[in-house]
Amino acid sequence: MSTNRVYLDWNATAKLLPEARAAVLDGMELPGNPSSVHREGRAARASVDKARAQVAELVGADPAHVVFTAGATEAANTVLTPDFRMGRSPVRLGGLYVSAIEHPAVHEGGRFPAEMRHEIPVGGDGVVRLDALADLLAAHDKAAGLPMVAIMLVNSETGIVQPVAEAAKVVHAHGGVLVVDAVQAAGRIPVSFDALDADFLIISSHKIGGPKVSARSSRAAKR
Repeated sequence: MSTNRVYLDWNATAKLLPEARAAVLDGMELPGNPSSVHREGRAARASVDKARAQVAELVGADPAHVVFTAGATEAANTVLTPDFRMGRSPVRLGGLYVSAIEHPAVHEGGRFPAEMRHEIPVGGDGVVRLDALADLLAAHDKAAGLPMVAIMLVNSETGIVQPVAEAAKVVHAHGGVLVVDAVQAAGRIPVSFDALDADFLIISSHKIGGPKVSARSSRAAKR
């Protein structure tokens, strides 16, 4: 019996690319703290800034708005919170609206308490119902704070591409904040931050041949 195996579970995680391995090893050789002003620190900062620019280029974001985290779950927990700052301004969120087909890392609602979480239904075709989203947001209590909406771009089980750009119009018409899980989309289909009109976009390097860390890109400072 042949012992040869073919790895097909790429949606779970991709094999580390040689280029990514080399970049990680090069980075580990840099002795400086990127916050230090000496030569070693500046070299480390240049390496981080280069990585940030590369991530931004992948999704058409501003490099200054890219934030690195240890993984997509951490990125979701970071942004899915009732109280945070967008730029220098504090923002109060009064509810989280999550599609029924989100990854558990998003569907569990981050730091929103259960009473502030609401589920957006999907149709039999696996596509989020924008009419239901509009009804939910119309009934949202604006006095409690802004609504936050989380809708993935591509589902990892079905491969369905969600109408995120159309959802963004609904969300922003109601003064909401849109979080897009693009983990299964980046590197597979074109992802444009501006075209999606997202406020926060989550991607993960280990899905596209990078190490098992991820980045969260936001354009919060623009809004």
